[in-house]
Amino acid sequence: MQKIKNICCIGAGYVGGPTMAVIAQKCPDINVTVVDINEQRINSWNDPDFSKIPIYEPGLADVVKDSRDRNLFFSTDVDAAIEKADIIFISVNTPTKTYGIGKGMAADLKWIELCARQIARVSVTDKIVVEKSTLPVRTANALKSILENTGNGVKFQILSNPEFLAEGTAVADLMAPDRVLIGGDVATKEGRTAIQTLVDIYANWVDKDRILTTNVWSSELSKLTANAFLAQRVSSINAMSELCEKTGADVNEVARAIGMDSRIGSKFLKSSVGFGGSCFQKDILNLVYISKSLGLNEVADYWEQVVIMNDHQKNRFAANIVKTLFNTVSGKKITFLGWAFKKDTNDTRESAAIHVADFLLKEHANIVVYDPKVTADQIYKDLDYLEGNDLETIKKLLTVETDPYKACENSHAIAVLTEWDEFKTYNWQSIYDNMLKPASVFDGRNILDLDKLKAIGFNVDGIGKP
Repeated sequence: MQKIKNICCIGAGYVGGPTMAVIAQKCPDINVTVVDINEQRINSWNDPDFSKIPIYEPGLADVVKDSRDRNLFFSTDVDAAIEKADIIFISVNTPTKTYGIGKGMAADLKWIELCARQIARVSVTDKIVVEKSTLPVRTANALKSILENTGNGVKFQILSNPEFLAEGTAVADLMAPDRVLIGGDVATKEGRTAIQTLVDIYANWVDKDRILTTNVWSSELSKLTANAFLAQRVSSINAMSELCEKTGADVNEVARAIGMDSRIGSKFLKSSVGFGGSCFQKDILNLVYISKSLGLNEVADYWEQVVIMNDHQKNRFAANIVKTLFNTVSGKKITFLGWAFKKDTNDTRESAAIHVADFLLKEHANIVVYDPKVTADQIYKDLDYLEGNDLETIKKLLTVETDPYKACENSHAIAVLTEWDEFKTYNWQSIYDNMLKPASVFDGRNILDLDKLKAIGFNVDGIGKP
């Protein structure tokens, strides 16, 4: 079996960076090089101050510090890393298409294809190519076709090794995963050898009974299915939250009651303003597109409803703010506590805060945002990216503060959009004293003690509360 000396990962983002850092730490005899064409991102990974690496994950800076410049390297020289590597991980972005066939649903595989063509052009020795990005089922066929028909006659084995990381716990998830899934060509000796090669790398720290091997198509589809199932649970409890509000039930009590059923379990039954992140919506829409393209319209409709419910929850939350503030927020200051899509990450992709802000900005609200890890540049970029928005107008209506108490001064209302633990520890009496009256709190994450806030004098509103 081939002795692995060098690994290359194309893509230094939320998956590639942490995954390769852990592999480097756990496999000190293997050189791991993470490459990206984004020079600023690579410079951040190489910053002498480890607190400035581009991705915030608890524990990640320590892992990078342990291995960087020993056997973990970050570089913009993509060709050199590809040429040297025995195994190449592809971990680039696969966003939902914004144009052409499949617009709004299908995955845009532009970057995957460019990676494949670059690997084919540069490679002069046999390689194992690993799909780490979330991809539509059968993408391995396209990769194999490009690699075998545009390369230098070298042999490639294509593996699927989807990530199952939750942002905010990515390092813990990598250190002690529920499972590692590796799919490959199980019908050939070369395919089985490639699978075993990757198994042996993970086996340096993961119990072998947690490493699952399948054919490549099952592996690709398992990632989409896992995210679809998890997102479905969130939308299901959020659908019930609206019913709770109308009937006098408490969604937290309902979730606790059904979560104790061993057949259901308690995870992903936390009602909120809506799920976000890089995977759930993108992967469900991808599943919808695949189903529709295969003529499975009822299957497509079923999964699309999960996304429809999620969008409804965000719109409902924003509309409730307007309604409570006497049906107008024009010129009123509304403070957002949190912008990241969840706590313990600086990732804002598909964050509910973006969509709630967009709704309120179109109502001419003045928004002030505080988030402990998200930069002002990222916040403006998130809103400018939305169709029809103008950055100059956004900057007139939205400002970013680094002090949460200052962000809340003279505010008409506070909207909690991320479940950062620090929000629970604030001096809410002091915040109330410095707000305009009547003062309202809209807890979009159900993390605050609303009874205590009500006793202070706040008008309070949670998700799924009577």
